[in-house]
Amino acid sequence: MSQPQEPHRPFFPFGNPFRMLSPKGSQLSPRLLSLLNTFEEALAARLRKLNPKDKGDVLSFTWMKLAMESLCETHTVIKTLITELELPVTEWDEKWIDVYLDITVKLLDICIAFSSELSRLNQSHLFLQCALHKLESNTSEKLVRACSSLDSWRQHIGSKNPRLENCKSILGSLVDSLTLPKVKNSAKGKVLMRAMYGVKVQTVFVCSVFAAAFSVNSENLIDLDVPNTILWAQAYSDLQTTVNGEIREVFSRGKFTFLKELDEVETVVNNLYPMIQDGMGPTEVEAFSSSFSDLGRRAEKLSQVLDFLAKEVDGFFKIVLSGRDALLCNLRVSDTVSDPSRGNNGEQVTG
Repeated sequence: MSQPQEPHRPFFPFGNPFRMLSPKGSQLSPRLLSLLNTFEEALAARLRKLNPKDKGDVLSFTWMKLAMESLCETHTVIKTLITELELPVTEWDEKWIDVYLDITVKLLDICIAFSSELSRLNQSHLFLQCALHKLESNTSEKLVRACSSLDSWRQHIGSKNPRLENCKSILGSLVDSLTLPKVKNSAKGKVLMRAMYGVKVQTVFVCSVFAAAFSVNSENLIDLDVPNTILWAQAYSDLQTTVNGEIREVFSRGKFTFLKELDEVETVVNNLYPMIQDGMGPTEVEAFSSSFSDLGRRAEKLSQVLDFLAKEVDGFFKIVLSGRDALLCNLRVSDTVSDPSRGNNGEQVTG
């Protein structure tokens, strides 16, 4: 098992976003402080909701779906906060824009990798369906072919997806993006940067868990040390400790499958396989019938949760893409307004 990574310590070469609440920092108006507190309290609530009562629920597609739903909500809420701050793109510092555009490109890339893996896993359902169809017949030829289909399922599930290989470098870039651009003379900008820090921390956490789960590699897990001066710090620390700790524990066992729904299917396949291969005596007919029905139910459940999770990942992709497109559109409009002679051609956004 790979050794747990040292937590990434907070460092701010471009300025500390938490200084704004210190005596020496610029003070926030009651309205801005209320907006920030509301955002951070809601984020803390979402993080607490993700912390499972049963650690065994961590490595499951069902939990991953909840995590992606939560991340989608956070990214939607930050858009609302930007509107409430009345901070149009025309007032954004160029460094903020550069960071945002760079992050969104990486998020789109990692979403594509996750979607690719979910599609690959869902393709394995065809092998299970084929095996179930053949098992409906007791002919020796069909049973042999059923074994072949189950072998193919195992091989497919155990194979590697090359699209996941870039996840580690993408995650590293996302961690680097936690350093924030310096905010000068803008209380609204400081609120935005601190809120964006929360969005990025949750994004790094969820994406690192997904990458680790899909690649079966705990090196993709990232431990972040969040300053305890922010409202959601404890909720995040508790969640990170539970989830990352459980994943490392499960990986240390060296299991063939690790996600709960996959593990359930594998257990039934392992029960069925020797009965099919070696033949059944009179006392095993009932056990075979029970395992056959169980495999059908669990295979269907696996297919459904994969579909649900794929839709959530696709939804996150669309949220990120729409936010990026909206920013670029606003930049083009403001650029044209500031320099009408350029028209709609040749706009260049520089950082």
